Amino acid sequence: MDLAPLPTEFFLQKTEVVARKLLGKVLLRVLGESVLAARIVEVEAYLGSDDPASHAYRGPSKRNQSMFLAGGTCYVYLSYGVHYCMNVATGKPGVGEAVLLRALEPLEGEKQMR
Repeated sequence: MDLAPLPTEFFLQKTEVVARKLLGKVLLRVLGESVLAARIVEVEAYLGSDDPASHAYRGPSKRNQSMFLAGGTCYVYLSYGVHYCMNVATGKPGVGEAVLLRALEPLEGEKQMR
């Protein structure tokens, strides 16, 4: 399993390309003495101001400002007061496009993820 971090340039590609290439990648977090790892198995591409389903559709706001930062920046929000959703911004600053990490398969540290 390749756990090398993705280079910044990876996230500067077209959003649809980044979304496809993220499938199968492993999201890794070191939390104290523990390692949490999960494989990305489902994603959604959001295309900024051209995409009515995107949080960036109406432009930058305090809530979505992370989507307008440089590719590779995480945008995390609470959905319906229940679930945290993680997106990764794509493209150059100001674009407002991102990929939602919709589903992950736990590989290590599943108990701590719950």
